[in-house]
Amino acid sequence: MKIFTQSWQPESGNQLRGLVGMIHGYTSESSWIFELNAVAMAKAGFFVCALDLQGHGYSEGSPGYIPSIQPLVQDCIQYFDSARADHPKLPAFLYGESLGGAIATLICLRQKTAWNGLMLSGPMFGVSKKYKPVWPLEKLLPLAAFIAPSWRIVITKPPATISYKEGWKRKMVFKSPNRLASEKPPAATALELLKVCEYIQRKSHELEVPLLILQGGDDKVCDPEAAKLVYESAGSKDKIMKIYPGMWHQLIGEPNESVELVFNTMLSWLEVRADLAKIQ
Repeated sequence: MKIFTQSWQPESGNQLRGLVGMIHGYTSESSWIFELNAVAMAKAGFFVCALDLQGHGYSEGSPGYIPSIQPLVQDCIQYFDSARADHPKLPAFLYGESLGGAIATLICLRQKTAWNGLMLSGPMFGVSKKYKPVWPLEKLLPLAAFIAPSWRIVITKPPATISYKEGWKRKMVFKSPNRLASEKPPAATALELLKVCEYIQRKSHELEVPLLILQGGDDKVCDPEAAKLVYESAGSKDKIMKIYPGMWHQLIGEPNESVELVFNTMLSWLEVRADLAKIQ
């Protein structure tokens, strides 16, 4: 299976401050709007690398079909390990949004000492009740995933419509040539994502990496309370959680002045941890 990867870095001649491995969310991709995160980090002096998850963007795979999260985790580890090997002296960080936040967390649970920091935006640690399949469909997911794993379940609304607050940004997302034809997750995917949330909640006390969680207070896709639970139980000695009242799931989908606020928080945290890692 071919997996699409790409990277960004400051203009030649500028000294690199660190490396960031970036992971997008479900139905998203490493390009298009998500790429703005990479551009901001690269302008701040970081080498940024990202990939399109299987079945997303330019990567091969059945669109949106994730019967097991482990192949996606392994793809990320393989690519990011290669990038870190090419830049062995740089402090290394992970950044993940939504499903990408869950995958980044799983990586840090597996590679406990490999990363200097974990940044998460609207991480998928629990699915909002406003977004979950209607009862009793949720209870029947295991049976549906077994009998018809590729059957696309009925959800209340397409995630993009309740993720990006700014209408023009929402329209841009839908115009991406790589956007999945259907945002309804297959039954096997929905079941696996719920299992991932439960696993992370059980294992979050094992997190040791410096941690930053950025969360929209009005997130209707990923549950802010689940993010709080993981934050509070994380074993990290250096951990910060910022909740932005009124903001939706995709923080980059907010008005530009709000996006600037989020970027400033993220880049400031990143720069301080990169400097600390170099003197330790």
